[in-house]
Amino acid sequence: MGEDGAGGTMHLLCLAASSGVPLFCRSSRGGIPTRQQLPFSVIGSLNGVHMFGQNLEVQLNSARTEDTTVVWKSFHDSITLIIMSSEEGSSELRLERLLQMVFGAMVLLVGLEELTNIRNIERLKKELRASYRLIDSFLGDSELIGDLTECVDCVVPPEGSLLQEALSGFAEATSTAFVSLVVSGRVMVATEGWWRLGMPEAVLLPWLLGSLPPQTARDYPVYLPHGSPTVPHRLLTLTLLPGLELCLLCGPRPPLSHLDPQLLERWWQPLLESLRACVPLGPRALPAGFPLHADILGLLLLHLELRRCLLTVEPSGDREPSREQRRRLLRSFYTLVTSTHFPPEPGSQEDKAQQVHMPRACYLVLGPEEPDVGWRLVALQVGPRRLLLLLSPQSPTHGLRSLATQTLHALTPLL
Repeated sequence: MGEDGAGGTMHLLCLAASSGVPLFCRSSRGGIPTRQQLPFSVIGSLNGVHMFGQNLEVQLNSARTEDTTVVWKSFHDSITLIIMSSEEGSSELRLERLLQMVFGAMVLLVGLEELTNIRNIERLKKELRASYRLIDSFLGDSELIGDLTECVDCVVPPEGSLLQEALSGFAEATSTAFVSLVVSGRVMVATEGWWRLGMPEAVLLPWLLGSLPPQTARDYPVYLPHGSPTVPHRLLTLTLLPGLELCLLCGPRPPLSHLDPQLLERWWQPLLESLRACVPLGPRALPAGFPLHADILGLLLLHLELRRCLLTVEPSGDREPSREQRRRLLRSFYTLVTSTHFPPEPGSQEDKAQQVHMPRACYLVLGPEEPDVGWRLVALQVGPRRLLLLLSPQSPTHGLRSLATQTLHALTPLL
């Protein structure tokens, strides 16, 4: 199993479907965005073979060479996205979901009308520049995983009930149904309205905040790709502490100026110490002191019905592999088990067709299956929850399922 994102290059092309005119090209190498551009002849060939297939009523979705995977996807017969990846471990599932997120990001910041009714190519190119930072974060080596899982990255605050109560009170005071607290691009607590946001905006909005430079306050126009793709909303953000933002999704009201210091002080000043304890939660996801087995090097917990997930590679942080490698291993393992072992997530077309024989657990050993050799990866699905663990070589293979079951039992009250 390759390490998704380790080495190799990735090129993302966006073209107007009818004319084949390139709208932008974004690239990365080893998870780091670069300015490398593809030759126009390559862009023309990639688009030409896709259009040739369409003219023959053949849908070309993907192709694979010795070292490169290519995926094509058209949206609303107006935009064609093409991605080429030579990164080790790149899979069609990963690249298809990345293209879905990229188009969602384009709609989020430009609106569907501009993308489906292209009147002026040059103007659209300029408008799409607003989405580059967010799109580049998908191509980079992000600490988040919602782009792949299509679940909202979350963290578990130590005093969640107190924060939830304050958030609900603040939302009522501002007459706003969609409010959340976001730390490092991950949702900490949110109102019921915010949790009801559809996909992909539920993933994209906190991810957008994580990709923007820090600001004390923002009044940011956004479209909701699922809920309101043609009429913009306002995303208001207020930084309570560095890395921790209060987010409101609203219409014309309230004005940003109405979120005055007195209102913020009333609801959040009494919880200042609790908020400070939440700032380090970003990459850790779990409260300090949460008991995890010593062999666990990383975990990914998904609630497939709520569309939320927890990812941490912080346990035993001073041991090999590095945090970046742990994330790559978990991403690759998620791709493997989702595309080959476990049934599709709820809501997908194949969901009900594959309910007869459903695997409950699987494991993988990277290297020889011998004592103290090779990292262990184990996945377990119970009801709507799916748990993936990365374990040290010292963890015996015969005990993997038992350890995963105990860990899932301990994590179940959190998500």
